[in-house]
Amino acid sequence: MSLVGLDRPLRIGFVGSGFIAHFHLASFEGVRNAEIVGVTSPTPARRDAFAARANALGLGNCRAYPDIESLVVDGQVDALWVLNPNDTRLATFAAIARAARHPGSRLRAVACEKPLARTLAEAREALALTETAGLLHGYLENQLFSTAVTRGKAIIWGRAVPAAGRPYLARAAEEHSGPHEPWFWDGRRQGGGVMSDMMCHSVEVGRFLLTAPGAPRDSLRVISVSGNIGHLKWRRPGAARALERQMAGLDASRPMAEDFARGLLRLEDEAGHELVVEATTSWAYVGAGLRLDIELMGPEYAMRWSSLETGLKLFLSRNVTGAQGEDLVEKQNAEQGEMPIVPDEAGIYGYTLENRHMVETFRHGIMPMETFHDGLDVVRLVMALYRSAETGTTIDPGDPLLETYVPVPARG
Repeated sequence: MSLVGLDRPLRIGFVGSGFIAHFHLASFEGVRNAEIVGVTSPTPARRDAFAARANALGLGNCRAYPDIESLVVDGQVDALWVLNPNDTRLATFAAIARAARHPGSRLRAVACEKPLARTLAEAREALALTETAGLLHGYLENQLFSTAVTRGKAIIWGRAVPAAGRPYLARAAEEHSGPHEPWFWDGRRQGGGVMSDMMCHSVEVGRFLLTAPGAPRDSLRVISVSGNIGHLKWRRPGAARALERQMAGLDASRPMAEDFARGLLRLEDEAGHELVVEATTSWAYVGAGLRLDIELMGPEYAMRWSSLETGLKLFLSRNVTGAQGEDLVEKQNAEQGEMPIVPDEAGIYGYTLENRHMVETFRHGIMPMETFHDGLDVVRLVMALYRSAETGTTIDPGDPLLETYVPVPARG
């Protein structure tokens, strides 16, 4: 049964109006059957600007609301996209659950940007609140919907696997020069550092590529994980001072979240064959900008994609000067020389296909491909990686100690 009448669009409200919310907003220019009708965030100027931007793009008659309750109770939204900071997530889900029970509410679904929560205990509570409220739920993991990942996986599993056998090794790396907002650097607010922020991408895209099309993610069993974290750049005095100048309100003399993380996941497929996901993430990368490198390997084949190896490049001489920006690539580090240009970041990184999928599954009243259950599994794996880094041991992701574990950076 459809969630809404299929003769009308899904009406969406945004919770959050920061960087990632604007990335999602841009992607909706390529999504049918959806309208952005509301936004709420703590800062009036930012939510008003977001609503004005949504209206300027023709994405709906978007209004700014002071809080979640007023947004939901107004009866205009069918679904919410949760895109606010990690430390506000539990309060957000509690507010959504309360508002969903109001007689004026039309809310039927919620989607949440990665990571679902800062700890496994918080992830379980977020899932419980959402399911108790009777809402459909989708976990927003854009890299699974990247155009290169979806096309590459389809070809590998459709052409190579029948002839040579299933893939056994997935590698994923995501690196850039550091986050946009000061709260990312506070391990207590964010839940950790780069491991929490970006390893959630890498472990899930690796599992996705190794999973047969149409098979559930738990068709692969994670046997063990081992991880490391490091502080390669931003604890150095010069870099710390530069970061303080860049980030208003950041005190780099306090414990800083890690800027490098590595993870190794060992898995078994249905036949008991060993599989591996190898992942690295960094906030200490200096290059053109955000770099994604994804590989998949099997008995007689290999696939590789790098986001900065684009077909479009631009050269600007030293005589071409201007203000810093991110008009060529996300997390751009230079404005001169030869630069790669990512022509459609929202599409290439996966946001457009991700939001198309969420909209259509919600409209038809069915659960998406990625749900909060998957988000909870990812948090479990990230906690196991943090505990491995702390103890210097290999960790069983089924270890009950993970249920109450808090990573060292999140302990302050």
